[in-house]
Amino acid sequence: MNAPDKLALSINLPAAAGGLEEFRLSAPREFGAGARKTFNRVALAAAHVVADPLAAGNPWIEAALDWERTLDFRRYLWSLGLGVAEAMDTAQRGMGLDWKNSLELIRRSIDAAKGVDGALLFSGAGTDQLAPSRAVTVDAVIAAYEEQCAAIEKLGGRIILMASRALTACARSADDYHRVYARILSQVRQPVIIHWLGEMFDPELAGYWGCREPGEAMAVALAVIGANAAKVDGVKISLLDQQREIDMRRRLPQGGAGHAAVGSGRVRMYTGDDFNYPELIEGDQDGYSDALLGIFDAIAPAASAALSALAANDRKTYHQILAPTVPLARHMFGAPTRFYKTGLVFLAWLNGHQDHFVMVGGQQSARSIVHLAETFRLADAAGLLRDPELACARMRHLLAVNGVGT
Repeated sequence: MNAPDKLALSINLPAAAGGLEEFRLSAPREFGAGARKTFNRVALAAAHVVADPLAAGNPWIEAALDWERTLDFRRYLWSLGLGVAEAMDTAQRGMGLDWKNSLELIRRSIDAAKGVDGALLFSGAGTDQLAPSRAVTVDAVIAAYEEQCAAIEKLGGRIILMASRALTACARSADDYHRVYARILSQVRQPVIIHWLGEMFDPELAGYWGCREPGEAMAVALAVIGANAAKVDGVKISLLDQQREIDMRRRLPQGGAGHAAVGSGRVRMYTGDDFNYPELIEGDQDGYSDALLGIFDAIAPAASAALSALAANDRKTYHQILAPTVPLARHMFGAPTRFYKTGLVFLAWLNGHQDHFVMVGGQQSARSIVHLAETFRLADAAGLLRDPELACARMRHLLAVNGVGT
């Protein structure tokens, strides 16, 4: 795939060194949107939510969603053949979106999926209904997980068992993690995806699995999975450490029945590595990673086309499509990584998936205008600005609001 042609369209963007510099836009890439795609990997996009900018109330405290636009974005992901990981950290879960609104989001997404042939949907179950200011016990963590899992299963949903801040705070050893996960996994109806989110995504999860050293934490996670393999579809790790993911992937056990559609029955590794996803998904002689990625929210057309090429064993095209998305992903997920959601919503706005750049909790302010200008450049380089004129007009508006003349 050749570099996109330059257009006779330019904009003055803030430069990292200060001042403005002219940037000439490129033609968007044609990723072949059309019929449903066939993949040989399970591919879940962790989807963002669209805030309601007209809601009354206090936006730092109360989450108000534009339900129709939020669901429209999920239908868009499904139309590209991607599955949806619902109510995860990408949706600002525990970072503005509370359990009550998360459950309503899950309910509406499950209902929407029923109208889409082959739609794949997993939803996050956690412990975020526990008051963060109150000391909690391991028993309270178990009860909170049980409440959320039961609520999702009552709706007919599949579960992603999210990492728990409350468990990190109250666990005294790895034994507490074994106890919690054994209890919850013994009760679920279908195999779940276990979610291991690194502290770069959420500082309150530092020391998860009862260990500060990553190798020791991995050993605990593998022991938990091995003891409950029939109830584990896969594990999603977001550690931004390619070799550690490969090492863990090679040590995963055989799983049980009821796993997602593609694969041999082994417990899956779902990559959450938004820095190294092309190589991890492609895999090696010993296996590959499936995908549960926040970056797929932003690069959905490219991800869909690349996965189609990989399924056809056209690895050259696969890498040609994804290679220019990697600099974009590494920029958007750069430290502080937890603010990556701002870039996702920014690109959704530039691409016309929503009419505003407003986020739950006011998180549109979490990245600087210089950071967003570089996001704009890198999205253009990846061919992901599907309507350059619209993107340019909206970027000029954002610059003007921030006092930057163009």
